[in-house]
Amino acid sequence: MSGGDPVAAFLVEAGDLLDQVEQDLLDLGRNLQDDDLINAVFRGLHTLKGSGAMFGFDGLASFTHHCETAFDRVRKGKAAATPELVDAILSAKDHMAALLDRDTPADGAEGEAILGRLRSAMEEDSDQPAAAVVVVETPSAPAASVGWSIRFYLPGGCLVNGLNPLGLLDELRELGEAEVAVLRDRLPALAEFDPTQCYFGWDVTLRGDVSRSDIEDVFMFVIDDMELQLEPLHQSTADADPIVEFPPEAAIAPAASHLPAPPHSPSQAAPASSSSPAPTKDRPVENVRVPAERLDELMDRVGELVIVQSRLSQIAHHDTNTALRSVSEDIERLISELRDTMMVLRMVPVSTLFGRFRRLVHDLAHETGKSISLVTEGESTELDKTVIERLADPMVHLIRNACDHGLETPDLREAAGKPATGEVRLSALQAGGEVIIKIRDNGRGMDRDRIRAKAEANGLIQPGQVLSDQELLQMIFAPGFSTAAEVTNLSGRGVGMDVVKRTIESLRGTIDIATQPGEGSTITLRIPLTLAIIDGLLVGVGEGRYVIPLSAVEECIELSLEEDLRSRGSSLIKLRDRLVPFLRLREVFATGTRPDTFQKIVVIGTGTANDSGRVGLVVDQIIGNHQTVIKSMSPLHKDVATIAGATILGDGSVALILDVIQLIARGQQLEGQQQAA
Repeated sequence: MSGGDPVAAFLVEAGDLLDQVEQDLLDLGRNLQDDDLINAVFRGLHTLKGSGAMFGFDGLASFTHHCETAFDRVRKGKAAATPELVDAILSAKDHMAALLDRDTPADGAEGEAILGRLRSAMEEDSDQPAAAVVVVETPSAPAASVGWSIRFYLPGGCLVNGLNPLGLLDELRELGEAEVAVLRDRLPALAEFDPTQCYFGWDVTLRGDVSRSDIEDVFMFVIDDMELQLEPLHQSTADADPIVEFPPEAAIAPAASHLPAPPHSPSQAAPASSSSPAPTKDRPVENVRVPAERLDELMDRVGELVIVQSRLSQIAHHDTNTALRSVSEDIERLISELRDTMMVLRMVPVSTLFGRFRRLVHDLAHETGKSISLVTEGESTELDKTVIERLADPMVHLIRNACDHGLETPDLREAAGKPATGEVRLSALQAGGEVIIKIRDNGRGMDRDRIRAKAEANGLIQPGQVLSDQELLQMIFAPGFSTAAEVTNLSGRGVGMDVVKRTIESLRGTIDIATQPGEGSTITLRIPLTLAIIDGLLVGVGEGRYVIPLSAVEECIELSLEEDLRSRGSSLIKLRDRLVPFLRLREVFATGTRPDTFQKIVVIGTGTANDSGRVGLVVDQIIGNHQTVIKSMSPLHKDVATIAGATILGDGSVALILDVIQLIARGQQLEGQQQAA
């Protein structure tokens, strides 16, 4: 991370590390014998402990040490991974996160309680046979290792990043008896000395039953950037105890000339070129952390560039200077590419959102005593990072309701002929300029009679009032509305669903409900891909200019004045043997102007899989494509549902951006009113 604050960088990396440990623990809970996951959890805990100590988080390092020790026993086969151990470490992960928060001191009593649960889990397991261990016997080995000769040089800039070499030496001393010597061979001349650089190296003779991986784990945080040489020490086979050790996973640097030669077998003998540097590992793709506000600032600048470019294009269009037009076209192309690149930088996969809910469902299953399976689909679908962050809280609320209210207890499910394990399914799908996210459960479904009774009791509707099914279900989003028979720790107080709806609508999204008694419910969220810049189709209606998101546009066709007159009363047009309904925007916006002689119909898709999701919008003129920088509406106009925002055109005028979904809903409402009249 830029900014030069190593502690801030550590906090970000520690947060990511804890998230990864949590995911590994949840996976391990489903497969307790997975050695890769056990090792991954151990490495995560070990890194967190070591780096925490380096940056002064002693409480974190001390607490994590207990968890690391427990998992060290598991990975060495001295204890088995159990559900109780996984749950205890999951709770410990939460406490570690609290220990990282310097603003809110962690509860020490809670930490002790978690360690008590951890000890209990390990003690209960001590009576059980340890997990099977693969013993690699090497009867022909000439000698057994009694320790290691270690030489290492840390990265030159390690001190700037807060790394404390003494901490690493202390960790080596914890592994066994250690003799340490400092290497000064890389000290520069005084004139070239930089006090922020680390020029020293260390020779360590470490005695004891220590595996190679134990030593590499000490340097895990910097091992990719440092120089590390390991050579085993040996004693006679007769004096040595049998050693149980897994083969090393990675090659290490060759020995220095003064270190004893390793006793490799002929088949393992190092080639003649063994004095050359150790082969480098394949490095993963490097990422750069950038503060989110800088991305937002950059996006604002790109937005201003788009507006200026639009103005330049308009000037060039009305000028006969061919050189000016050529330059304008080049700038337009470059800014378009810059905008696309900027948009990619802000897009993140939905998996970063769905992954957070695995732990939530795991905990809810424990709290409710239900067996719940979480299934996710379409995790590679991408959304703007701002949208992802703002979706998290509403989805937490919807998932909690699905688990608490939607799913039945195992006995009720079996009595209803269902599997005892309930399912919550999260799916994401891109449709045009939107991402459709669905939260489904296969529980009992919503009780429409109870919703109506509650709505009438709350005065939201009159007794006997006729409502469509969707209007009735939307009642659950009213403030304080709840049909729960009893209030639980999770839900039932009628707080939150109104906030969910407001949050989704603030993202220019919509929320729909479908439910079947005994089969479950589906909550569908329709969210725009981005809140910053979109490609739009600029159209004219009366004296106004409007932008239709281009991603929703399927085609444009002409509507002659004669056809317009013939279609009065039906608002349907036949398009390739299918009837497509359309709205006259001139009437929806009450422009009071006469229709253009050559009106156009912009056919848009609403995201459904069949042609029934196509709707036409009748406009007077189609002006052309327009890169649209979305500007928020003023508080005075924020309740105008059919308008998603505004943008500035090249001539300085303002065009309104249409919210096509809300516009269609408004058109249907107007049509219903006309038919009723």
